[in-house]
Amino acid sequence: MISETVEIAHATGAEVWLRGGWAMDFFIGEVTRDHVDIDWFAWAQDASALSAGLLRSGYEPLSGPPADQQLDFRKQDVECSFALLTRDRFERIVVAGGPWAGEKWPEGMLDAAAGRIGTLRCRIISPRAQIEIKQMMPVWVPGRPRRMKDTEDIARLEAAVRQQGNGPA
Repeated sequence: MISETVEIAHATGAEVWLRGGWAMDFFIGEVTRDHVDIDWFAWAQDASALSAGLLRSGYEPLSGPPADQQLDFRKQDVECSFALLTRDRFERIVVAGGPWAGEKWPEGMLDAAAGRIGTLRCRIISPRAQIEIKQMMPVWVPGRPRRMKDTEDIARLEAAVRQQGNGPA
């Protein structure tokens, strides 16, 4: 489904980046754990075209956060969510809509090289941004405790960053 989504995005002119557990796996280069969903970032300006492409390919829309903040779909019992991005007047990448509209995402988040598992390549958010998001989510969203898988993912990412010679995580 990751490959299919990348193809749909390309065909519609949309840009997408993996985030969450799959972004970590594509950075590390192997599947490290089971995943129940696929999380993406996409530009808000591409949302309509991307949605139309997903619908044509059999994805079903799901209800969720405000449509200007995130798009949620399901196909073959796998949920895919697309958190929408825009830029503020300073050209920083920010949350596109919803209650956190205008809040900054980590600097350099979209600057990572494409990740890979086997022959499949996909854009991912930077490992440092992945770490920051996983560390900060309980702060940004009070009431959402840090999950064990996030703690384990942070440790995996930090180790992979050190191993790849990218300095401290």
